[in-house]
Amino acid sequence: MILDERGKKYLLKEDKEFQSDLGIVSAEQIANSEIGDELKSHLDHTFKIVKPNVNDFIDLMDRRCSILIQKDIGSVLAHTGLGAGDRVVDAGTGAGAIALNFGNVVGSEGKVYTYEIREDFAEVAKKNIENFGITNIEVKNKDIKEGIDEDNLDLIFLDLPKPFEIFEDVYDSLKVGGWLTVYAPYIDQAEVSYRIAKKLGFYNIDIIEILERGLEVRQQGVRPKTRMVGHSGYLLFARKL
Repeated sequence: MILDERGKKYLLKEDKEFQSDLGIVSAEQIANSEIGDELKSHLDHTFKIVKPNVNDFIDLMDRRCSILIQKDIGSVLAHTGLGAGDRVVDAGTGAGAIALNFGNVVGSEGKVYTYEIREDFAEVAKKNIENFGITNIEVKNKDIKEGIDEDNLDLIFLDLPKPFEIFEDVYDSLKVGGWLTVYAPYIDQAEVSYRIAKKLGFYNIDIIEILERGLEVRQQGVRPKTRMVGHSGYLLFARKL
């Protein structure tokens, strides 16, 4: 990744020169650079070479739909205790944002299976995952309502209009101690999911909403920003015990 003087990020293409309104950085300069190096464009602007992490890549990757944002993704990872070597099913792949985070966390010994019913979204997700260079994610262009192929799973994450319709299959596919997590934009989706999860015998059922408000630092003092990341969706967590 290359970073300009304004903090704007760009993904570099192999063996290609980089061009922006701040000038051109030659392919030769890029090929001979290392992480942390500063390069000058032909207009004498400074650029820095940086290794992108998963968040950088998601910011810059191809999107054809809305994606989960960091406050919600972080809560899923923390609440479920996902770790190296775990096996995950994700349904409602979209552009692949949360699948990339899952793959990044479970590592080379883990595996992520992500189901996407729309062929165009599945192709975008495959391209994004391939470009990030991660090999432990399998994109399946399939309706998960037709059945979950995997079992002994540590986590099943559902971003679907009616996730509760497959909770019985989810229960059967989870290992003891595994987690079901649902992302629901509307409260009625979360409420129905709660009632059905409880009926099926899940434990530790919680619905949470994460609100994110930053602070602005000025010479006069520090105060909350007037704009915040308010509602994005509700997260339901339920555990098979």
